[in-house]
Amino acid sequence: MALDSPKLQKVLEEIKIGVIQLPDFQREWKWDDQRIRELIATVTLDYPLGVVMTLETGGSSPFRARPLTGAEDAGSVTPGLLLLDGQQRLTSLFQSLHLARPVRTVDDRNKELRRWYYVDIVKAVGSPADRDDAIVSVPEDRVLRSDFARRVDLDLSSTEMECRAAYFPLSQVFDGDKMTAWQREFVKMDDGNWDLWAQFQQQVLNNIRSFQIPMIRLGASTTKDAVCSVFERVNTGGVPLNVFELLTATYAGDQDYEREQGTHYRLPDVWHDIKKRLATSYPVFGRLEYGLTDGLSSSDFLQAVTLVVTWERKQNRRAAGVACKRRDLLALPLNDFRRVAPQVADAFEWVGEFLNRQCIVRSADLPYRTQLVPLAAVRTILGERTDEPELQERIVRWYWCGVLGEMYGGSTESRFTRDVEQIIAWAQDSGGTPDTITEAAFLSDRLDSLTTRNSAAYKGIYALLIKQGAVDWHHSEAPFTPGTLVQNSVDIHQVFPKSWFARHGGQDRRGNSIVNKTPLSYRTSRSMTGSPSAYLKVLAQESGTRPEWFDDVIATHLIDPATLRHDDFEGFYADRSKRLLELVNEAMGKRTVFRDQSDR
Repeated sequence: MALDSPKLQKVLEEIKIGVIQLPDFQREWKWDDQRIRELIATVTLDYPLGVVMTLETGGSSPFRARPLTGAEDAGSVTPGLLLLDGQQRLTSLFQSLHLARPVRTVDDRNKELRRWYYVDIVKAVGSPADRDDAIVSVPEDRVLRSDFARRVDLDLSSTEMECRAAYFPLSQVFDGDKMTAWQREFVKMDDGNWDLWAQFQQQVLNNIRSFQIPMIRLGASTTKDAVCSVFERVNTGGVPLNVFELLTATYAGDQDYEREQGTHYRLPDVWHDIKKRLATSYPVFGRLEYGLTDGLSSSDFLQAVTLVVTWERKQNRRAAGVACKRRDLLALPLNDFRRVAPQVADAFEWVGEFLNRQCIVRSADLPYRTQLVPLAAVRTILGERTDEPELQERIVRWYWCGVLGEMYGGSTESRFTRDVEQIIAWAQDSGGTPDTITEAAFLSDRLDSLTTRNSAAYKGIYALLIKQGAVDWHHSEAPFTPGTLVQNSVDIHQVFPKSWFARHGGQDRRGNSIVNKTPLSYRTSRSMTGSPSAYLKVLAQESGTRPEWFDDVIATHLIDPATLRHDDFEGFYADRSKRLLELVNEAMGKRTVFRDQSDR
């Protein structure tokens, strides 16, 4: 790493010819008019501007590069420096001080503007405190108007008008010939302008022309992980950079691919096609109308690919490790990604079908999105073996232990690695039971505290109730299916409604527990008012089911109908808690842990 302070003029010239460019992961420039004026004022006063950070390329950019806004003519040049921090400042100065065309900016309401920037010479040679007011921007036609454009306040549409108003065009500050010609016109108008110009040159122009930019240069050997980390630290005012954006720029800059295909690799397009395919077939991966960021993310997909690639690498080189941390994703070669990504996309389709069989069909009902990453990696590695009944049973058990044991709630990268290696070894009978199964535990009193969708176990029990054959209390012809869950707007509803608690003792925290909730259609929920004994009669009549048969429908929710018909909340809660614990035990393949007894 090196630190130097090149002059602003040199930096802007290097931007123009393409020596300094942006890595393609940088977002678009868009500073508003006021910030640009304040920035120019800072430079004219020779006040500190802040450090700019660049990355040396060594003649071969590690990322696809693009010119700064306004320097597009230099797009074919291989840059020597990539700008990591300082894009907004340098682009603003480049456009306002170096280009002979208006700056594309926005006002405080984000309305598009095209502005020229001037300095009021008379104000500029006054107090430095007035310098902000001395920097003025005018529209593209160089005429400033007010009163709905009916009155002209300032006309700078010719050099003569500029000189008469004593407004110097800042776009000429680094063009010696134009500045000299403008000076001659200015002093020719009035001999008194000689002294005014001398003061202006000393107090303003010399500051701009001698202004230095503190610049940190990171060496070309700096790792991509370090670049990502540095960018995130210095870019605190913007949206955090993610690995996908960095890999997008890396892959787009892959010269071997470009020579082979005649174009650069477009990772966002590849991901868009994959996500659209998955989400169209399986809504659990996200809703396309909410954009690509809803549900399964690009990072999830990259992690699954990296797990597969590093697992393959370890089979050939035992010292290698299976991993999917950020540095591992950033080290993922394009060739490996292109080879494995289609397999992983197919694996996620299998995961979507797997979740359907677990009765998890909507993204809002998915307990852990992160748990799908190792699951897709395992499917990719084992292929159709995961369809074998015995292995399928093992994977189902692993899945529910992860959900009900709430094993994926914290840091997940290390668990990803262990699960992939341990499930594969388990499948091949060369290893024991995975840690996610052996470590998972469900405490008996956890049922009382499962009250919202924030908990994976809450969503898990909701899905298990559907999976074991729950039947709706209005559409009672058959158990819920993945299709009817969406078609009938099935959600989780209280068995003993809030209105019942209001009339029988007020607040009871158990009313919000998963024990007092069950999956039912929206149509059913509309009739669930008052006491269970009352609304069950209404529901039986509405569904056209005989009362004695309707008890069987209620029982599919692991509820004793008698407790509802007698409005016996205590009996209902105790009985259903026991039944739900049995449901959890069956899914996890192990017994519940009771706090008051070591074994029961």
